[in-house]
Amino acid sequence: MNIFVTGGNGFIGSNFIRYWHSNFQEDKIINLDKLTYAGNKLNLLDFEKDKRIELIKGDISDQKLVKNILEKNNPTFVINFAAESHVDRSIIYPEQFINTNILGTFKLIEVVKNYFSSLSNTQKDNFRFLHISTDEVYGSLEKNNQPFKETNKYFPNSPYSASKAGSDHIVRSFNKTYKLPTLISNCSNNYGPYQSMEKLIPLTIYNSLNHKSIPIYGNGLQVRDWIYVKDHCEALKKILFNGEPGDVYNIGSSKELKNIDVVRKICSILDLIVPINKNKSYSELISFVEDRPGHDYRYAINSNKIKEKLGWEPETSFQEGIESTIKWYLNNNNWIQRATGKAFKDWINLQYSE
Repeated sequence: MNIFVTGGNGFIGSNFIRYWHSNFQEDKIINLDKLTYAGNKLNLLDFEKDKRIELIKGDISDQKLVKNILEKNNPTFVINFAAESHVDRSIIYPEQFINTNILGTFKLIEVVKNYFSSLSNTQKDNFRFLHISTDEVYGSLEKNNQPFKETNKYFPNSPYSASKAGSDHIVRSFNKTYKLPTLISNCSNNYGPYQSMEKLIPLTIYNSLNHKSIPIYGNGLQVRDWIYVKDHCEALKKILFNGEPGDVYNIGSSKELKNIDVVRKICSILDLIVPINKNKSYSELISFVEDRPGHDYRYAINSNKIKEKLGWEPETSFQEGIESTIKWYLNNNNWIQRATGKAFKDWINLQYSE
């Protein structure tokens, strides 16, 4: 079987490709990625000569290119990770997010729809288009609100989440109007290997090890549902094989943590593994900075649907996952050095994205 992945050099996309490559050894993976700040070629560099993974540099908006890829490779699954995904960047460059996440998704799925119409009935029965989205489309929760369900209304609060909400609606409409077998997943905050150094957890590790200030927005009491990226990948596999076409699945760990507690946890683990000295903690590097505009207070996911209908649940505790993540960054200094090049240094003065 061939699968077509867009945005496969991003954090979650590259972890998904690694997961699929190790679990489905007969499958070929075609990866289309624009290789911008979010799509790092380093993330799959060790597969550069692997014939089972083909990297094609390009844009999901390039309909001719997408058409050629589909016709040449005849994929059973199309998995769309391609997106502008950093909230802070969306505040400064909203047009880029509208172009990629809304228009790009439309142009991609339009070509996929035409490809689907050319398939045999048996091929149509097996085909799926999976669109990877975010819990941020649901907006922000107050302290005592119930976690997001798939039936929650959309209340996006940033250009990023608004653009992802728009792309979700486009995908849904292609299922209802054209009977394209689409699936949508809305996941909580991911963490793990190969995550962009602009994000909270990698940046905290990087700044700690370099004895730099660790920025925390506002009071640091914003709450997020954190899921280890491998657990997310396993959920996506379940959705592809067992999900109901046209359906939406929320993916989360039900592990809510305040940003400040996440940072302090990382500092405490680093204190044990690579201590500064006996009398100092990395937590002393924490610095509270001006909050970003429209910062959502709390995200929380109700994953009962995917647990009950598809038999998925997360296997990795936060303690286990964050320890594994920290050790990965400690053991991959070469990746970090190359991932913190000029683009990172130009950007990092604008703080970080969760």
